Amino acid sequence: MKINIILADDHHLIREGLRLLLDREKDFSVLAEADDGRAALSAVKKFKPDLVIMDVSMPELNGMEATRKIISEAPGTKIMALSMYSDKRFVEGMFQAGVSGYILKNCIAKELVSAIRLVAKGQVYISPEIAGTIVDGYLSRVVPENDMNRRTSRKTLTDREREILQLISEGQNTKEIAEKLHVSSKTVDAHRRNIMTKIGVQSIAELTKFAIREGITTL
Repeated sequence: MKINIILADDHHLIREGLRLLLDREKDFSVLAEADDGRAALSAVKKFKPDLVIMDVSMPELNGMEATRKIISEAPGTKIMALSMYSDKRFVEGMFQAGVSGYILKNCIAKELVSAIRLVAKGQVYISPEIAGTIVDGYLSRVVPENDMNRRTSRKTLTDREREILQLISEGQNTKEIAEKLHVSSKTVDAHRRNIMTKIGVQSIAELTKFAIREGITTL
């Protein structure tokens, strides 16, 4: 049985390298590539793959939000994060979003191939370098007070608010966001005001700092 795969990464060189690597495996078939989370969601709807290899940090719609949307709309599709980030907020954020695996980009080819096969079979794969992060976050359940406050802040935002927050922090204006999301400018402004109220900030600069701190964007 072929494992049908979609590659989602905003760097063309990474995608090209991954495709060359995976094309060597007889049981892998790369159906499509996506350069941001929104394109990944569209590709999943079109091709209905078995697995998506998802970068964490991408423009327009980051890997966490794209994962949430894909899991919601195509629950049969497995997602494996492939990232350069081993930070706790990224690892935990991706697993909370619904990924079945998290592997670092500095891995060797053999590890990646094995991880894909395990995740496609319904198992969970975690890079050895970040295993401690998962243990700390999910087994010990010891959360420092400041981390708890950050998580609480993030959880108060809806999926649409996190999506708009990323676009704002990446420099897009109200009109551009409205056109991209097919909503009115008034709706975008209302969401922006709600976001600022919920997280207790007064400026776009503070919004951007919050988005960076929470891993919503890496600008």
